[in-house]
Amino acid sequence: MRAVFMGSAPLSCPSLEVVLEMCDVVAVVTQPDRPRGRSLKVCECAVKARAGDRVGTVLTPARVNEPASVEAIAALQPDVIVVVAYGQILRQPLLDLPSLACINVHTSLLPKYRGAAPIQWAIANGETETGVTTMYMDAGMDTGDIILQQAVPIGAEDTAANLHDRLAVEGGALLKRTLEHLTTGNLPRVPQDDAAATMAPRLTKADGDVDWSRPAREIHSRVRGFNPWPGSVCRTVAGKRLKLWRVTESPLETDAVPGTVVAFDGGIPVVATGKGSVQLLEVQPEGGKVMDGAAYVRGHALALNDQLG
Repeated sequence: MRAVFMGSAPLSCPSLEVVLEMCDVVAVVTQPDRPRGRSLKVCECAVKARAGDRVGTVLTPARVNEPASVEAIAALQPDVIVVVAYGQILRQPLLDLPSLACINVHTSLLPKYRGAAPIQWAIANGETETGVTTMYMDAGMDTGDIILQQAVPIGAEDTAANLHDRLAVEGGALLKRTLEHLTTGNLPRVPQDDAAATMAPRLTKADGDVDWSRPAREIHSRVRGFNPWPGSVCRTVAGKRLKLWRVTESPLETDAVPGTVVAFDGGIPVVATGKGSVQLLEVQPEGGKVMDGAAYVRGHALALNDQLG
Protein backbone atom coordinates (compact mmCIF):
# COMPACT_ATOMS: atom_id res chain seq x y z
CA MET A 1 0.00 0.00 0.00
CA ARG A 2 1.52 3.30 -1.15
CA ALA A 3 1.30 5.92 1.60
CA VAL A 4 2.04 9.60 1.98
CA PHE A 5 2.56 10.61 5.60
CA MET A 6 1.85 14.22 6.59
CA GLY A 7 2.98 15.39 10.02
CA SER A 8 5.33 17.77 11.78
CA ALA A 9 5.13 17.65 15.58
CA PRO A 10 6.60 15.13 18.05
CA LEU A 11 3.03 13.83 18.48
CA SER A 12 3.28 12.52 14.90
CA CYS A 13 6.38 10.38 15.38
CA PRO A 14 4.88 7.14 16.79
CA SER A 15 2.34 7.19 13.94
CA LEU A 16 5.13 7.74 11.42
CA GLU A 17 6.87 4.63 12.70
CA VAL A 18 3.67 2.62 12.21
CA VAL A 19 3.26 3.81 8.62
CA LEU A 20 6.91 3.07 7.84
CA GLU A 21 6.42 -0.45 9.21
CA MET A 22 3.15 -1.22 7.42
CA CYS A 23 3.25 0.69 4.14
CA ASP A 24 5.42 1.68 1.22
CA VAL A 25 5.95 5.30 2.25
CA VAL A 26 6.43 7.15 -1.03
CA ALA A 27 6.80 10.55 0.69
CA VAL A 28 6.72 12.41 3.96
CA VAL A 29 5.18 15.87 3.81
CA THR A 30 6.12 18.16 6.68
CA GLN A 31 6.61 21.79 7.61
CA PRO A 32 9.60 23.78 6.33
CA ASP A 33 12.67 24.22 8.52
CA ARG A 34 12.18 27.25 10.77
CA PRO A 35 14.11 29.32 13.34
CA ARG A 36 13.51 27.98 16.85
CA GLY A 37 14.48 28.83 20.40
CA ARG A 38 16.15 31.91 21.77
CA SER A 39 19.03 31.56 19.34
CA LEU A 40 16.61 31.38 16.37
CA LYS A 41 18.68 28.57 14.93
CA VAL A 42 17.03 27.08 11.84
CA CYS A 43 15.95 23.53 12.71
CA GLU A 44 14.02 20.74 11.03
CA CYS A 45 10.78 19.62 12.62
CA ALA A 46 10.41 16.40 14.60
CA VAL A 47 8.96 14.34 11.76
CA LYS A 48 11.63 15.31 9.24
CA ALA A 49 14.31 14.43 11.79
CA ARG A 50 12.67 11.08 12.57
CA ALA A 51 12.22 10.18 8.92
CA GLY A 52 15.91 10.77 8.28
CA ASP A 53 17.11 8.85 5.23
CA ARG A 54 14.44 6.15 5.52
CA VAL A 55 12.15 8.00 3.09
CA GLY A 56 13.36 8.92 -0.36
CA THR A 57 11.07 11.90 -0.82
CA VAL A 58 10.51 14.57 1.85
CA LEU A 59 8.39 17.55 0.81
CA THR A 60 8.26 20.76 2.84
CA PRO A 61 5.77 23.08 1.12
CA ALA A 62 5.00 26.37 2.83
CA ARG A 63 1.44 26.06 1.45
CA VAL A 64 0.50 22.48 0.79
CA ASN A 65 -2.75 23.32 -1.04
CA GLU A 66 -1.07 25.29 -3.81
CA PRO A 67 -1.32 23.63 -7.24
CA ALA A 68 2.38 22.75 -7.43
CA SER A 69 2.21 20.89 -4.09
CA VAL A 70 -0.98 19.08 -5.03
CA GLU A 71 0.55 18.02 -8.36
CA ALA A 72 3.72 16.74 -6.66
CA ILE A 73 1.71 14.59 -4.26
CA ALA A 74 -0.65 13.41 -7.02
CA ALA A 75 2.35 12.21 -9.04
CA LEU A 76 3.19 9.81 -6.19
CA GLN A 77 -0.13 7.99 -6.71
CA PRO A 78 -0.83 7.31 -3.03
CA ASP A 79 -3.34 4.70 -1.93
CA VAL A 80 -3.64 6.39 1.46
CA ILE A 81 -2.66 9.73 2.99
CA VAL A 82 -2.14 9.66 6.76
CA VAL A 83 -2.21 13.01 8.56
CA VAL A 84 -1.08 13.46 12.18
CA ALA A 85 -0.44 16.91 13.69
CA TYR A 86 0.70 18.31 10.36
CA GLY A 87 -0.13 21.97 10.98
CA GLN A 88 -1.92 22.84 7.72
CA ILE A 89 -5.54 22.26 6.73
CA LEU A 90 -6.00 20.07 3.65
CA ARG A 91 -8.43 21.30 0.99
CA GLN A 92 -10.57 19.06 -1.19
CA PRO A 93 -8.12 18.63 -4.12
CA LEU A 94 -5.66 16.99 -1.74
CA LEU A 95 -8.33 14.97 0.05
CA ASP A 96 -9.42 13.53 -3.29
CA LEU A 97 -5.98 12.20 -4.24
CA PRO A 98 -5.62 8.80 -2.52
CA SER A 99 -7.37 5.80 -4.03
CA LEU A 100 -8.43 4.45 -0.62
CA ALA A 101 -8.68 7.17 2.03
CA CYS A 102 -7.29 10.24 3.76
CA ILE A 103 -6.96 9.24 7.41
CA ASN A 104 -6.33 11.53 10.38
CA VAL A 105 -5.28 10.70 13.94
CA HIS A 106 -6.84 13.17 16.39
CA THR A 107 -6.11 13.31 20.13
CA SER A 108 -9.63 13.41 21.53
CA LEU A 109 -12.78 11.32 21.55
CA LEU A 110 -14.51 13.10 18.69
CA PRO A 111 -16.83 14.92 18.37
CA LYS A 112 -15.52 16.37 21.64
CA TYR A 113 -12.59 18.77 21.36
CA ARG A 114 -12.35 19.42 17.66
CA GLY A 115 -9.52 21.83 16.87
CA ALA A 116 -5.87 22.60 17.45
CA ALA A 117 -5.44 22.03 21.21
CA PRO A 118 -7.57 19.05 22.31
CA ILE A 119 -5.09 17.72 24.87
CA GLN A 120 -4.70 21.04 26.67
CA TRP A 121 -8.39 21.93 26.76
CA ALA A 122 -9.46 18.47 27.94
CA ILE A 123 -7.27 18.87 31.03
CA ALA A 124 -8.03 22.57 31.51
CA ASN A 125 -11.76 21.83 31.49
CA GLY A 126 -11.42 19.19 34.18
CA GLU A 127 -12.08 16.09 32.06
CA THR A 128 -11.16 12.73 33.58
CA GLU A 129 -11.08 10.93 30.24
CA THR A 130 -9.97 11.68 26.71
CA GLY A 131 -8.60 9.46 23.96
CA VAL A 132 -7.59 9.15 20.33
CA THR A 133 -9.71 8.90 17.20
CA THR A 134 -8.92 7.84 13.65
CA MET A 135 -11.25 9.34 11.07
CA TYR A 136 -11.83 9.83 7.38
CA MET A 137 -10.83 13.39 6.56
CA ASP A 138 -13.21 15.86 4.99
CA ALA A 139 -12.98 19.60 4.37
CA GLY A 140 -14.29 20.50 7.85
CA MET A 141 -12.35 20.97 11.08
CA ASP A 142 -12.15 17.44 12.51
CA THR A 143 -15.67 16.65 11.26
CA GLY A 144 -15.00 13.49 9.24
CA ASP A 145 -16.59 10.10 9.89
CA ILE A 146 -15.05 8.15 12.78
CA ILE A 147 -13.14 4.96 12.07
CA LEU A 148 -11.86 3.78 15.48
CA GLN A 149 -11.52 5.29 18.97
CA GLN A 150 -9.55 4.44 22.10
CA ALA A 151 -10.34 6.02 25.48
CA VAL A 152 -7.47 7.15 27.74
CA PRO A 153 -7.90 8.22 31.39
CA ILE A 154 -6.65 11.62 32.58
CA GLY A 155 -4.94 11.39 35.96
CA ALA A 156 -5.50 13.96 38.70
CA GLU A 157 -1.99 15.34 38.24
CA ASP A 158 -1.55 14.82 34.51
CA THR A 159 -0.21 17.77 32.56
CA ALA A 160 -0.53 18.49 28.86
CA ALA A 161 3.11 17.40 28.50
CA ASN A 162 2.83 13.88 29.91
CA LEU A 163 -0.66 13.25 28.51
CA HIS A 164 0.67 14.31 25.08
CA ASP A 165 3.30 11.58 25.23
CA ARG A 166 0.78 8.88 26.19
CA LEU A 167 -1.66 9.93 23.50
CA ALA A 168 1.10 9.95 20.89
CA VAL A 169 1.78 6.27 21.62
CA GLU A 170 -1.94 5.40 21.78
CA GLY A 171 -2.46 7.22 18.48
CA GLY A 172 0.19 5.10 16.81
CA ALA A 173 -1.38 1.91 18.15
CA LEU A 174 -4.84 2.95 16.97
CA LEU A 175 -3.46 3.87 13.55
CA LYS A 176 -1.94 0.40 13.26
CA ARG A 177 -5.34 -1.18 13.89
CA THR A 178 -6.90 1.23 11.39
CA LEU A 179 -4.42 0.35 8.63
CA GLU A 180 -4.95 -3.35 9.32
CA HIS A 181 -8.68 -2.82 8.72
CA LEU A 182 -7.91 -0.79 5.60
CA THR A 183 -5.86 -3.59 4.03
CA THR A 184 -8.77 -6.01 4.46
CA GLY A 185 -11.35 -3.53 3.14
CA ASN A 186 -13.20 -3.68 6.45
CA LEU A 187 -12.91 -0.12 7.70
CA PRO A 188 -15.75 1.13 9.95
CA ARG A 189 -17.41 4.49 9.22
CA VAL A 190 -19.51 6.25 11.88
CA PRO A 191 -20.77 9.80 11.23
CA GLN A 192 -20.07 12.28 14.02
CA ASP A 193 -22.91 13.76 16.06
CA ASP A 194 -22.42 17.46 15.38
CA ALA A 195 -24.84 18.37 18.19
CA ALA A 196 -22.40 16.85 20.70
CA ALA A 197 -19.33 18.63 19.32
CA THR A 198 -17.12 20.86 21.44
CA MET A 199 -14.15 22.94 20.32
CA ALA A 200 -10.50 23.13 21.36
CA PRO A 201 -9.21 26.37 19.83
CA ARG A 202 -5.54 27.18 19.40
CA LEU A 203 -4.01 28.43 22.64
CA THR A 204 -2.78 31.98 23.11
CA LYS A 205 -0.57 33.50 25.80
CA ALA A 206 -3.65 35.18 27.27
CA ASP A 207 -5.13 31.76 28.08
CA GLY A 208 -2.37 31.36 30.66
CA ASP A 209 -3.30 34.46 32.67
CA VAL A 210 -4.43 33.22 36.09
CA ASP A 211 -7.91 34.37 37.09
CA TRP A 212 -8.02 33.99 40.85
CA SER A 213 -11.80 34.43 40.87
CA ARG A 214 -12.15 30.95 39.39
CA PRO A 215 -12.71 28.04 41.81
CA ALA A 216 -9.59 26.28 43.09
CA ARG A 217 -10.45 23.14 41.13
CA GLU A 218 -10.59 25.06 37.85
CA ILE A 219 -7.29 26.84 38.53
CA HIS A 220 -5.66 23.49 39.31
CA SER A 221 -6.97 22.03 36.04
CA ARG A 222 -5.90 25.03 33.95
CA VAL A 223 -2.37 25.06 35.39
CA ARG A 224 -2.03 21.39 34.41
CA GLY A 225 -3.60 21.90 31.01
CA PHE A 226 -1.38 24.85 30.09
CA ASN A 227 1.85 23.16 31.19
CA PRO A 228 4.23 23.64 29.41
CA TRP A 229 2.68 26.22 27.06
CA PRO A 230 1.49 28.92 27.41
CA GLY A 231 2.07 28.37 31.12
CA SER A 232 0.00 29.88 33.91
CA VAL A 233 1.17 33.32 34.97
CA CYS A 234 0.18 35.75 37.71
CA ARG A 235 1.70 38.97 39.06
CA THR A 236 3.29 39.62 42.46
CA VAL A 237 2.65 42.79 44.50
CA ALA A 238 5.80 44.20 42.91
CA GLY A 239 4.32 43.62 39.45
CA LYS A 240 6.74 40.78 38.63
CA ARG A 241 5.62 37.75 36.62
CA LEU A 242 5.29 34.53 38.58
CA LYS A 243 4.73 31.35 36.57
CA LEU A 244 2.83 28.55 38.28
CA TRP A 245 4.15 25.16 37.22
CA ARG A 246 2.35 23.03 39.78
CA VAL A 247 -0.46 23.78 42.22
CA THR A 248 -2.93 21.72 44.21
CA GLU A 249 -6.23 22.35 45.91
CA SER A 250 -5.80 23.22 49.59
CA PRO A 251 -8.22 22.04 52.31
CA LEU A 252 -8.15 25.56 53.76
CA GLU A 253 -11.52 27.31 53.42
CA THR A 254 -11.38 31.09 53.21
CA ASP A 255 -13.56 34.05 52.33
CA ALA A 256 -10.56 36.26 51.54
CA VAL A 257 -10.43 38.25 48.32
CA PRO A 258 -9.31 35.92 45.49
CA GLY A 259 -5.56 36.16 44.93
CA THR A 260 -4.78 36.86 48.60
CA VAL A 261 -1.97 34.92 50.28
CA VAL A 262 -3.86 33.48 53.26
CA ALA A 263 -1.41 30.99 54.79
CA PHE A 264 1.90 29.18 54.55
CA ASP A 265 1.46 25.42 54.84
CA GLY A 266 4.85 23.96 55.65
CA GLY A 267 6.33 27.06 54.07
CA ILE A 268 4.26 26.66 50.90
CA PRO A 269 2.06 29.66 50.07
CA VAL A 270 -1.70 29.18 50.06
CA VAL A 271 -3.72 31.57 47.89
CA ALA A 272 -7.45 32.28 48.05
CA THR A 273 -9.55 31.65 44.95
CA GLY A 274 -13.16 32.27 44.01
CA LYS A 275 -14.03 29.06 45.83
CA GLY A 276 -11.48 27.47 48.14
CA SER A 277 -7.74 27.93 47.91
CA VAL A 278 -4.66 26.51 46.20
CA GLN A 279 -1.12 25.73 47.31
CA LEU A 280 1.67 26.94 45.05
CA LEU A 281 3.85 23.82 44.93
CA GLU A 282 6.22 24.77 42.11
CA VAL A 283 6.77 28.24 40.66
CA GLN A 284 9.19 30.22 38.54
CA PRO A 285 9.92 33.88 39.33
CA GLU A 286 10.55 36.31 36.51
CA GLY A 287 14.11 35.79 35.24
CA GLY A 288 14.65 32.88 37.63
CA LYS A 289 14.61 29.10 37.74
CA VAL A 290 11.80 26.72 38.60
CA MET A 291 11.64 26.11 42.36
CA ASP A 292 9.27 24.75 44.96
CA GLY A 293 6.90 27.16 46.66
CA ALA A 294 8.68 27.10 50.01
CA ALA A 295 12.02 27.96 48.37
CA TYR A 296 10.36 30.84 46.57
CA VAL A 297 9.02 32.23 49.85
CA ARG A 298 12.47 32.00 51.46
CA GLY A 299 14.13 33.89 48.63
CA HIS A 300 11.48 36.47 47.75
CA ALA A 301 9.30 38.98 49.54
CA LEU A 302 5.93 37.26 49.93
CA ALA A 303 3.85 37.88 53.03
CA LEU A 304 0.43 37.10 54.42
CA ASN A 305 -2.30 39.23 52.84
CA ASP A 306 -0.20 39.99 49.77
CA GLN A 307 -2.42 40.21 46.71
CA LEU A 308 -1.42 38.29 43.59
CA GLY A 309 -2.79 39.61 40.33
